[in-house]
Amino acid sequence: MILVLNCGSQSIKYKLFDSSLKLVKEEKREIFNLKNFKACLNEELSKVKNYAVLSVGHRVVHGGEVFSKPAKLDVKKISALKKISRLAPLHNPYNILGVEACRKVFPRAKQIAVFDTEFFADLPVSAATYPLPELIRKKYGIKKFGFHGISHEYSAKEGARLSRINFESSKIITCHLGGGASITAIKNGKAIDTSMGFTPMEGLVMMTRSGSIDPGVVLLLSKTQRNASDILNYESGVKGICGLSDMREVLEEAERGSKKARLALDIFVRSAKKYIGAYCAVLGGCDLLVFTGAIGHGSAKITSMVLENMPMLKNAKISFIKPDEELAIAQKIKNLKI
Repeated sequence: MILVLNCGSQSIKYKLFDSSLKLVKEEKREIFNLKNFKACLNEELSKVKNYAVLSVGHRVVHGGEVFSKPAKLDVKKISALKKISRLAPLHNPYNILGVEACRKVFPRAKQIAVFDTEFFADLPVSAATYPLPELIRKKYGIKKFGFHGISHEYSAKEGARLSRINFESSKIITCHLGGGASITAIKNGKAIDTSMGFTPMEGLVMMTRSGSIDPGVVLLLSKTQRNASDILNYESGVKGICGLSDMREVLEEAERGSKKARLALDIFVRSAKKYIGAYCAVLGGCDLLVFTGAIGHGSAKITSMVLENMPMLKNAKISFIKPDEELAIAQKIKNLKI
């Protein structure tokens, strides 16, 4: 069997698949007290420890420049992962906790990391390169890595299949809209640009992350606020505008007449529209627009607002794909030769 573990800073998810990738068991647990994360993780793993698990797949958000494809993890590679955790501090440390816990519970199983950055490993140089001095870029490994790649690749392929278009010869824009949000341009089966960058903070306005803002604002915060990183990661975005970090609550408050909630909603939608329009230009058109993620797949209200007055999409097919990163990871693991 293949167990896929998806550890985040606020949740633990897993799905257990048999050899034909039929779902055997699944669980999702919200974590509200991070101090209890390890205990909660061990409790969840105890529910599947008696299954014959041969491989454990781990969603790992950031592979840095070290990992550009799925990797069978050993002590050396886990150490390498820890060194790049600073690039995704909201995600990688929890991904690694999952790996370490599973090595104890399933000592004979292969531990395989599948990276959110993999789908973007071959971005065109013009898309991946930041306009900074070359010496600085090389010294610190600064480039666009992109994130949500597992979701973007899966939803694009599923959307193409259901829409009966050829994934390998089409222009596709995928919108992963959730607590974190990103949009990707895909041409002939390859990602050619994506909204997230060196870290998962770039790009769209998100529920608690600022997305792209004037670097001067970041410089000001770093000089005047001790917790600048926390402000940009946890207190900004939609929450920074209206105080809410659940889009369902934002929609409800906007319908009740809250000006702040309506403003946050408008800013979120405007941000998505800008990237979709930009990627239509980069691609030279769009054959298929895919919505996925908790908001992208789950909120008809949001997606209808995003699609309103978008003439560049008049010939594009629209697809809504339920996110299933765990199945996508299991598919990759089944096809691996490691």
